[in-house]
Amino acid sequence: MTSADDGFLAAYDAVLAARWPASTEQAEIRTPYGTTHVNSVGPADAPPVVLLHGGGTTSTVWYGTATALGTAYRVHAVDTVGDAGRSVAGERPIRKLGDQMAWLDAVLDGLGASRVFLCGHSYGAWSALHYALHHAGHAPGRVRALVLVDPTNCFAGFSRRYLLRALPMLLHPTVRRRRAFLAWETGHAALDETWLRLYDLAAAFPAARPLTGPRPAPEALRALRLPVLLLLAERSRAHDIGRVAASAAALLPRVETAVLPGATHHTLPLAAPPEMDARIGEFLAAYGA
Repeated sequence: MTSADDGFLAAYDAVLAARWPASTEQAEIRTPYGTTHVNSVGPADAPPVVLLHGGGTTSTVWYGTATALGTAYRVHAVDTVGDAGRSVAGERPIRKLGDQMAWLDAVLDGLGASRVFLCGHSYGAWSALHYALHHAGHAPGRVRALVLVDPTNCFAGFSRRYLLRALPMLLHPTVRRRRAFLAWETGHAALDETWLRLYDLAAAFPAARPLTGPRPAPEALRALRLPVLLLLAERSRAHDIGRVAASAAALLPRVETAVLPGATHHTLPLAAPPEMDARIGEFLAAYGA
């Protein structure tokens, strides 16, 4: 382990210590694709909620949501294998969507979670939606209900302007480039400094690129019978939220959509308005039976 690794892990632990509940438990789940780190809060016998983070943010970004939901649910925030975080990729890489689904199956098996509420932000929402579709034919399905927070590449493509702004950061990630991009997308919003320190160090994280792929097929979305809560950032620069909402409404049989006032794509879930966690809690309660 290098000094850079030590610094990253120390910054990760600092976010947990400063922002997560004192009762937070950490676990390492062995999968065919490596060891997956999970931060969990809430009663052990409560219904499980699994949170999937966006690219480069780590599971620590969910501290507000985990705290809000952790009184009534067993909340598991997962570090995606291959992305920045405490998960460690194995010798068998995730190369295709089936691998990604098998990895998440193994994580849920390791957690003892046979049926879950699944919630993802950005890339995590893309992964969550594909996972729900993957299990859609099972009875009962593994996913009880689905929450998608400003999901990318699910119902509409990225904004061209967003991609052009992101390209230098993606080709050669540096602290300066990542901070500049974050400031542009969030409108220079004040973000948590403890988490920002971790975000800076993630620029040098020695990770493989997480799996990416196409949007789900329209016919698969039309056949999805799960209840879905779609939460969109009012000021998101990642995509046109009007197009996202219209496409989701046309394709999903059971979708509720809400716009989060003042939010941008990258202020979520870190600096989400109170409405976000309140809406998620109400949605989960409605489908908890």
